Amino acid sequence: MGPVLQGLMALQSVENRLRAVKSKLTRCRRRVIFQENKLRALKSELAAKKEEIKMTQVQADRLELEMKHRDDHIAKYRAALNTAKTNKEYASILTELNTSKADNSKIEAQVLELMGNIDTDKAACEEIQQQIEEQKEVVDNMRKESEAEASKYEEQIEEIQKEWDEAAKDIAPNALEIFKRVAETYDGEAIAEVEDQGDKSTSFNCSGCYMRIPAEVVNQLMTKDEIIRCSNCTRILVYHS
Repeated sequence: MGPVLQGLMALQSVENRLRAVKSKLTRCRRRVIFQENKLRALKSELAAKKEEIKMTQVQADRLELEMKHRDDHIAKYRAALNTAKTNKEYASILTELNTSKADNSKIEAQVLELMGNIDTDKAACEEIQQQIEEQKEVVDNMRKESEAEASKYEEQIEEIQKEWDEAAKDIAPNALEIFKRVAETYDGEAIAEVEDQGDKSTSFNCSGCYMRIPAEVVNQLMTKDEIIRCSNCTRILVYHS
């Protein structure tokens, strides 16, 4: 293996380390985002529950107002009973009175049910609020831990980036451009080794995509120090004879 491929192999090693630390930094920050999203979800749940209480209270108030109007009618019916002139008229008023009282009882039951729902929802709000306070503490602690951890990773990234720049400076611009483009495609893995399948050196696979590599390509890798890419996955091929 000549200096071109050796240089790319060295760069690949540094690239792997650089991406590994960057991945740790990303996961570190995602942990904070995950906890922040949980806090945001709890706040949304609390707001929805409060809105539900508000709507239920509006419904209960409407029914209580309706009950008040019906009470007025019931009072009028009771007064009318005392002034009824015939049995028929008395019976008719009594029927209306009993019907109104029955309707009022149903409405009263609905109001009681709604008020019970409000009490249940208020208790749920208190529980959610407690969860929010606890989650705020989790987020604050996670942020502090993450900031310290992220600072450490950022320092490592800065140091490894210097190594990457040093390793890349002696690589030809066109070769470096190919390396970077393939690395972006395969999460940093720009280079793939040619694997000998042990069949009298006539069967070779790309370690990146496991597709067959023709023997003539392997011969080129053994005799030339230039970039040869897998025809299937386009990774840069290297062969250790």
